[in-house]
Amino acid sequence: MGANKILEVMNYSYYYDQICAVRELSFHVNEGEVVTLIGSNGAGKTTTLRSISGLIRGGGRGGIKYMGKNIENLPPHRISSMGIAQCLEGRQVFPHLSVKENLQMGAFTRTDKKGISDDFDYVYNLFPRLLEREGQMAGTLSGGEQQMLAVGRALMQKPKILMMDEPSLGLAPIVINEIFQTIKKIKDDGMTILLVEQNAKKALAIANRAYVLETGNIVLSGDAKELLNNESIK
Repeated sequence: MGANKILEVMNYSYYYDQICAVRELSFHVNEGEVVTLIGSNGAGKTTTLRSISGLIRGGGRGGIKYMGKNIENLPPHRISSMGIAQCLEGRQVFPHLSVKENLQMGAFTRTDKKGISDDFDYVYNLFPRLLEREGQMAGTLSGGEQQMLAVGRALMQKPKILMMDEPSLGLAPIVINEIFQTIKKIKDDGMTILLVEQNAKKALAIANRAYVLETGNIVLSGDAKELLNNESIK
């Protein structure tokens, strides 16, 4: 794995009016690795992801670089077309569209028909259940299936980095295991992943490196396996 920095956040702070959600964050993600941000509710994890993908604007100070380019002032569609995909917290599928139409929405900026067709095969290979339910309305799927669809839709973008916000939220333990096995498979296939997760144990088990957030600050960082055995994390 080359240590090419694909994403770099530098001394980044974000304010909602007077409230500081994240303070002077600095971290990076290298190509081909899984980096996880862990921390309790309100630690600033989602704010960090939304800042990177351009979904929140106006309250940020500091720098965000993607493949060496500053992106902190770009609109979300520009950031997305550069190769950053985000699976939002709460899945956010299009409930009145079918599974297949949701996946097509992931590829709407692409024109490479052969590549899109290959990626459909890839997603259906990862999630055979989505193929079974290809014509079903997304709103009628179970929570776990909607999470699979959200991941599949993001992959249809053919991103260079996949950001995932709480993929295990509200799911049954058996489904959580399935989702994390899939994240590991996507990683093994070469995808770079920035993972935000409350389930620290699961996240650290598949990550290369981790940053621990507490009330908007990074309080610990390092090799994921070492942090897994850290008493204060436990």
